Amino acid sequence: MDRPAWAPPGIDLSVPSVSRIYDYYLGGSHNFEVDREAARRAMEFLPGLPKIMQANRAFMRRAVRHAVGEGIAQFLDIGSGIPTFGNVHEVAQQADPEARVVYVDHDPVAVAHSKAVLDGNDRADIAAADLRKPQDVLRSPEVARLLDLDRPVALLLVAVLHFLEDSDQPYEAVAELRDALAPGSLIILTHASFEGIPVPQEQAGGTVGVYRDIRNPLVMRSRDEVARFFDGCEMVDPGLVAMPHWRPDTPPEQEDPYAFSGFAGVGRKG
Repeated sequence: MDRPAWAPPGIDLSVPSVSRIYDYYLGGSHNFEVDREAARRAMEFLPGLPKIMQANRAFMRRAVRHAVGEGIAQFLDIGSGIPTFGNVHEVAQQADPEARVVYVDHDPVAVAHSKAVLDGNDRADIAAADLRKPQDVLRSPEVARLLDLDRPVALLLVAVLHFLEDSDQPYEAVAELRDALAPGSLIILTHASFEGIPVPQEQAGGTVGVYRDIRNPLVMRSRDEVARFFDGCEMVDPGLVAMPHWRPDTPPEQEDPYAFSGFAGVGRKG
């Protein structure tokens, strides 16, 4: 396989990547045939996967605008993936030109492409780090340069926590990040769940199997399990809900049924 110019040296082009599969769902071009094949297999069970990803992105944009409206001008987006139109820095800096954004990802393609997109933007950068190692995130030079952790930060964990198994200690990781943030900070997250998916759980389980086969297990947590990530926070109205129901710009009844898969919420650290 020819290596495209945007692909960093050393990555295995034969191994699917979650961030590149996500990019494919969103109509991006930074993915390989191995990623597209995995995505198509997953869509055999859940053909509405692109709609779910679009709902994730729409919620993220609404939540970022809410954060700016609350006076927050610092954003830490972990598991940010490959930048697409309307990403966090674009939304935040359109609302507040002084906003600062640090993206975090461990996928070399996501990091390399983000660096290219952010070139020349001195208020946004990307750190190569892993959510499972919160101190690596917090001590990264990018965070040190751009974010003041003594002031409120909006921490984004959009469509990433469901790729952490319980053995990865996701609750502990989120708590460690939360504890490092100033009071008034926001935690913004979405999480996959069997709840809300408009097909039988057995069918949706086929998609979970595809992700397991590519060694990126997809953990479908219940509403109560997702709510635990907000321990120590006060939920922002309307609470933990399906993505189209979180402060919608358009009537939720106009949304595709797949958009209601999983949960989204924003919590404020007291």
